[in-house]
Amino acid sequence: MKTPADRSAKKYRKHSSAPKVEDSLVENMLPVTMKEASRRGWDEVDFVYVCGDAYVDHPTFGHAIITRLLEREGYRVGIIAQPDWTDDTSIQVFGRPRLGFLVSAGNMDSMVNHYTVAKKRRRKDLYSPGSKMGLRPDRATIVYSNLIRRTYKDSPIILGGIEASLRRLAHYDYWDDKLRRSVLIDSGADLISYGMGERSIVEIADALASGLSISDITFIDGTVFKAKSLEHVYDYKMLPDWDDISDAGSKSPSKRSKELFALSFAEQYRNSDHISASRLVERYEPNLFVVQNPPAAPLTTSEMDAVYRLPFCRTWHPIYDEYGGIPALAEVKFSLTSSRGCFGECSFCALTFHQGRVVSSRSKESILDEANKLIGDPEFKGYIHDVGGPTANFRHPACAKQLDAGVCANKRCLSPKPCGNLEVTHEDYIDILRSLRDLKGVKKVFIRSGIRFDYAIYDDDATFLEELVRHHVSGQLKVAPEHVSDEVLRYMGKPSRDVYDEFCKRFDALNKRFEKKQFLVPYLMSSHPGSTLECAIELAEFVRDMGYNPEQVQDFYPTPSTMSSTMYYTGLDPLTMEKVYVPRSPHEKAIQRALIQYRNPKNRSLVKKALKLAHREDLIGFGPKCLIRP
Repeated sequence: MKTPADRSAKKYRKHSSAPKVEDSLVENMLPVTMKEASRRGWDEVDFVYVCGDAYVDHPTFGHAIITRLLEREGYRVGIIAQPDWTDDTSIQVFGRPRLGFLVSAGNMDSMVNHYTVAKKRRRKDLYSPGSKMGLRPDRATIVYSNLIRRTYKDSPIILGGIEASLRRLAHYDYWDDKLRRSVLIDSGADLISYGMGERSIVEIADALASGLSISDITFIDGTVFKAKSLEHVYDYKMLPDWDDISDAGSKSPSKRSKELFALSFAEQYRNSDHISASRLVERYEPNLFVVQNPPAAPLTTSEMDAVYRLPFCRTWHPIYDEYGGIPALAEVKFSLTSSRGCFGECSFCALTFHQGRVVSSRSKESILDEANKLIGDPEFKGYIHDVGGPTANFRHPACAKQLDAGVCANKRCLSPKPCGNLEVTHEDYIDILRSLRDLKGVKKVFIRSGIRFDYAIYDDDATFLEELVRHHVSGQLKVAPEHVSDEVLRYMGKPSRDVYDEFCKRFDALNKRFEKKQFLVPYLMSSHPGSTLECAIELAEFVRDMGYNPEQVQDFYPTPSTMSSTMYYTGLDPLTMEKVYVPRSPHEKAIQRALIQYRNPKNRSLVKKALKLAHREDLIGFGPKCLIRP
């Protein structure tokens, strides 16, 4: 049965099948039709890039970076954005490419894009024209690859993007509530380029162009491939077999299979560094193995600068104009990417598996050059919305050791206490922010991608915090303590509550000093593994003492390949194999969320029930410390 989203998608595709706009912008973008390719003098393309997002030629969109990078290397790339997966002809726009298909679900995992944590269908897709939902399928990487394989049986298919990257090995899938196999198997694809992908995709392209068969491309860092035997695979570590972690043939996973999966994830986690990682192997059948090569090295500063010098048009393809464009661009159009990678290692974040723990950054000159491009945009109003990355105030590796020996396999840089080797400095970041403020045409430079507040207060030099408060806050500064229970924070990989309290104290003092009326807006998370009812009540009391309802509250969302998702599925901390309490039932999750938003009258009955279950009737009454009235 067709849903409203399906009908809307069909109407959009029928209406937009032939681009109406034929101007210089179209000529400067990569072709989305064979007609556009022909205007470039091409009678075929080397690669077809199939993407779940609409085509936006901007460096915050993965498809734009990869396709422009291949273009720079001399390859001809056509783009099929959001093909109709129910129609085999939608994949035949350019015919069979000379070298192969590149497939990505887009900037988000398609399941996260489509569903809330309550597994309800979202109404909008910000990466589609006019926010239309329904222009990509669930599990887009698999669906697109199968569509291609039906039509072009022998054409190489290389997967990339966040969905493929985080599903490259066996993983827990929240929507099925079970383990799923490597996406490489279910998709029928040949290769995965995981992580950021710039290094590996060029090596793959060059190998194919040299005449190598896709089945022989097994040697590139940052890739995952299938093998019928391990005869030619060397220096590898064997992960538990699929049959053992999935309890193949049984209706429910056993305690032992969950333990094995937790151990497997821990091994993957310890082998996520490009210097120290080993090759990893999963066995699926007696003659079917999935082999993960070590991660590719992060880009150097000069290499990153070169990526951001690529000739991006910095907007969406004109075929989307009549639908109001692509809303996701508005969030990033006037923002600047300063760095990649994150050594913060929050357990619920997938950055360790995607971008890695080693921070790499662009040069000041590169950032200023891009800022001047923003200033030249007719829509620029003088405000740079953000200067940052996964963590705005990380601009350097955590310590010099990481550059030679790699990251520590069994130790975090910031949690539970900062490592003694941690090098804390904001000098470079401060210099960049000052230079941006001095540019003619810039009124204000904001920091919105989030700072790591513990790292900020570990800096003996208070200059960054002072300048943050004076120049870079737009009335509210969003920070992410996530919780206040030290037990939960430990599982989250976050600093203890006293660190956040100290940051709040310093922030308030600086606001008074500079006569500013600015506020902290904390991100809070309910139902994370380790959060008992008592922990949730502790968080509710924190909200009470703040004096207002928090704007940002998120139920823990178990997304693929995170430490927290593994805890959620197994009930174990993968690094210690200790048992972890996990709130799993929808009712318990609703209670924990209701406690954070106890001021909402709709939550009163759930809050009352929670307080009685925890024997905290002292919080029911008329006193100033009570959460609800009797």
